[in-house]
Amino acid sequence: MKGMIFAAGFGLRLRPITEIIPKPLIPVKGQPLIAHTVAFLRSNGVEEVVINLHHHAKKIMDALGNGERFGLKIIYSFEKTILGTGGGLKKAERYLSDGTFFLINSDIIADVALQDVLSFHRKKKALATMVLRKDPNIESYGAIGINRDGRIRQFLNILRPAPGEKPMKYMFTGIHILEPEVFSYIPESVFSSITEVMYPSLLLNEERVFGYIMRGYWSELGTQERYNMTLTDIEKGRVKTFFKVARSQ
Repeated sequence: MKGMIFAAGFGLRLRPITEIIPKPLIPVKGQPLIAHTVAFLRSNGVEEVVINLHHHAKKIMDALGNGERFGLKIIYSFEKTILGTGGGLKKAERYLSDGTFFLINSDIIADVALQDVLSFHRKKKALATMVLRKDPNIESYGAIGINRDGRIRQFLNILRPAPGEKPMKYMFTGIHILEPEVFSYIPESVFSSITEVMYPSLLLNEERVFGYIMRGYWSELGTQERYNMTLTDIEKGRVKTFFKVARSQ
C-alpha cells in the first residue's frame, strides 16, 4: 500500500516560526509533526510514502531521510514552483498510478483506523473516499454533505442530491483514499487545488465519491492556537492513539 503526504506549503498561519522551519517540522513530543504522520501511515500498512516538497525542502529531507527508521520507503516529489494540492498530487502521479493509495495533510493528528476506511472504500467501490467528522464549526471549514449510503452529494457549494435527498453535513479531515483514475480530473503542470478542481469535477461527473465518518480524536495544527491546544490534549491523554517514532541513530 502507498500513501502521499502534502508537505510543500508555506505554513502562513504559523508565521513567523515557519519562516525558519517548515510547518511539517514543528515539534510534537520531541519529534517533527510529519514524523508522526509517516509513523501513522506505516502503522496502517503503508510501505511507500510520497512527500511533495517546496518550502524548506532540504530540512524536511534531512529530518526524515529515506524512511528506513520508519520501516518504509520515502520518495520525495520536488516542486520548483509550488503547485497546490491538485498540482502537487498530479506531479506525483507516476509514483501512485499503480493502485489505491492514502492521501493525508501533514498537519493533522487523528485517531482513525485507516484499514477500516479502506474496507469501506472497497465495499463502496469508490473512486475517492474522504474521511469526515462532526464539528460544531462545519460551515467555517466548508460543509461536505452525504446521503444515507455515505455517498457525497454536496461538496462545499456544489449540490448533487437525488430527488428527495437531504445531505447530512460533515467536515473534511484532510484524509482521503483515492484510486489512480482521479488523476484524469487534475490538470498537469499548473497550480490547482483538489477542492476547487478534482472533487468538484468528480461530483459533477457523478463519480463514486463517498464519505467515511470517523468518531475519534482529530486536530489540525495549522495555527498557533490549534498547535498549543493539541499539545495540551496529548499531555492530558485525550489522544487515545499516538504514534511511536523511532529516533535517529
